[in-house]
Amino acid sequence: MSDITYWQNKLRDQRFISHAIIDGQPWLAASKKTFTVINPATNRELAAVSALQAEDVDLAVKSARRAFASGSWSGRSPQERKAVLLKLSALILQHREELALLESVSMGKPINDALHIDVPGAAHVIAWYAESVDKIYDQIAPTAKNALATITREACGVVAAVVPWNFPLDIAAWKLGPALAAGNSVILKPSENSPFSALRLAELALEAGLPAGVLNVVTGLGNETGTALGLHNDIDVLTFTGSTTVGKAFMQYAAQSNLKQVWLECGGKSANIIFADCQDLDLAAEKAAFGICFNQGEVCSANSRLLVERSIYSAFIDKLRQKLSAWQPANPLDPAATMGPMVSAAHQQKVMAAIAAAREAGATLLAGGEAIAIDGVANYVQPTLLVAESEEMALWQQEIFGPVLAVRAFDDEQQAIDLANNHIYALAASVWSDDLHRAHRVAALLNAGTVSVNTVDALDVTVPFGGNKQSGFGRDLSLHAFDKFTHLKTTWFQLR
Repeated sequence: MSDITYWQNKLRDQRFISHAIIDGQPWLAASKKTFTVINPATNRELAAVSALQAEDVDLAVKSARRAFASGSWSGRSPQERKAVLLKLSALILQHREELALLESVSMGKPINDALHIDVPGAAHVIAWYAESVDKIYDQIAPTAKNALATITREACGVVAAVVPWNFPLDIAAWKLGPALAAGNSVILKPSENSPFSALRLAELALEAGLPAGVLNVVTGLGNETGTALGLHNDIDVLTFTGSTTVGKAFMQYAAQSNLKQVWLECGGKSANIIFADCQDLDLAAEKAAFGICFNQGEVCSANSRLLVERSIYSAFIDKLRQKLSAWQPANPLDPAATMGPMVSAAHQQKVMAAIAAAREAGATLLAGGEAIAIDGVANYVQPTLLVAESEEMALWQQEIFGPVLAVRAFDDEQQAIDLANNHIYALAASVWSDDLHRAHRVAALLNAGTVSVNTVDALDVTVPFGGNKQSGFGRDLSLHAFDKFTHLKTTWFQLR
């Protein structure tokens, strides 16, 4: 395992791309505007990146439309598209250290998580969709003998993919894999906090043989570059992962423009229910800690609401506090780090303000609750456990997006289900029980896109990911993701 010095030396030599990529070429905003990307572990500038405006976005859309209409990618056979995407997957792995470093220093992710989870995960997703595309068959409808009706999938055209800062490479791959495999052109907008891995990915895609214009990366601020994508009249599909507030704005933009399809994966406040008949409370406590501390709690599906049956409440909290103590923040370039800093000083302040507000509202602090300075930088937050005295507390209702876990005791199964479901979000949920009947019964009654039984936040490329209610309605991953990026066409042949 490399040590922290190894990564610090690599950082000194690392190139940070500061331009957008349009039509296969570097592009600087016509306005000359830039935004600054800061390393949250040092509070130092990494690069001043070009901040594209509506005029630049329009050129990116024109490039994507030209590429789509030319058939340089959309007209290739599934096998040809597969070959290019498999090469891209291999290039991601070939450059895994560079990509992992770009992820870590831009948003604070522990380097080992980026290196061993995120980067290989992104490569696997690209490869999986590459291998899928020539195994999806169209259909023939049942008709009378004198007719033939075919149902075929066609690429939608130009797709805008707006992705968040918490998993910059992974979620980009979730969008790009099926969209590109289906034959679309894609305009990718990474977060202004973490643009570098997306830009490097676009360079690798060109190296893999993706034609110019098929993947454009537009850098900039959400209320400028993102809004321009949402309002553009020649984008066919917009897929978004991020906050519910921004997701609602994109739906409004679609209505104000060309009624583009909008697919949303938004906020979450996922419930983790521990029943007394769970036989392995140590594992449940370990996973509860993981579910709120992994990626510093900056996970939309983080298990941030904990429900524990009253008869085991005290014993379970003792176990959980012990497990949380193992998740202390550290310099993210230390390979032993399990948690890094919050993505920015501003976000750290927001998380600490949420903790302070919860305590002021009457929440009891059971663990953590403090900010930590490492190497003179105070962007780190301890794993924090708070008792939510009522459902009405902001601690229970609002997504904090940090390592802050709200806990409540419950007395019976129906109360647990009601507490879990009585929320504006419905992204994920977890159930811990060794009663087979209860596990099936409760899982069926929970309103969530994914219910994990005797684990937390189960995820794989083979199954859909997304939620209900104000968590959105899009689905990433699995073959179902092709539904977002393809139209169904009926062709009716009347025979004579």
